[in-house]
Amino acid sequence: MKSIFTILAVGALTLSNVSCKDNSAPEVKTVAIETGAEEAKQLDPNATYAKAEFSIEGMTCAIGCAKTIEKNISKMDGVKSATVDFDKKLAMVEYDEAKVTPSSLEETVTTTGTTYKVSDMKTVETFSETSTSSAH
Repeated sequence: MKSIFTILAVGALTLSNVSCKDNSAPEVKTVAIETGAEEAKQLDPNATYAKAEFSIEGMTCAIGCAKTIEKNISKMDGVKSATVDFDKKLAMVEYDEAKVTPSSLEETVTTTGTTYKVSDMKTVETFSETSTSSAH
């Protein structure tokens, strides 16, 4: 009789565990992924490209500051290339003159962070040599 009681008790516990199981469906989240980035960065082969160099004051590190500024400039429509050299505090940007202006480059830098200041903006034929430890 004791073994029947034990079997019934185990059965009741098993049944209560199975019936109390949370059967709710998993939550499905949709995440938007930007897929048009490659299409937006197609450059016009007939465009006139200019090269600008300028100093950036206020950067405190190569990865956080210089890389973030470089990434933001690179994302601008009409920018062919952008390099920010943390050690020299120098930005070198090649851009489509019809889509980008020196003032829009400066605005992008200064809106990236409140401490960044652009100076010595100049158009150049070729870029200055960059150091090997620059943020590329």
